[in-house]
Amino acid sequence: MTQSITVFMRHIRAADLCAGGTREWFSRHGFDWSDFITNGIPIEKMEATGDPLALRVTAQARKEYEDGR
Repeated sequence: MTQSITVFMRHIRAADLCAGGTREWFSRHGFDWSDFITNGIPIEKMEATGDPLALRVTAQARKEYEDGR
């Protein structure tokens, strides 16, 4: 069984993206910003958008996961 990776605000910051722009991005993609702030978002949901900025963020989450943090 593989463990799911969850993307959090720290991954957005690590990708050098701002909260304001990310909040708009979440709205455009139908994601709940408030839920994200509280619980994060499954990496698969962000990757499914295919958006280059989302992939930049998910790369940060994967790196953290692989580094064991």
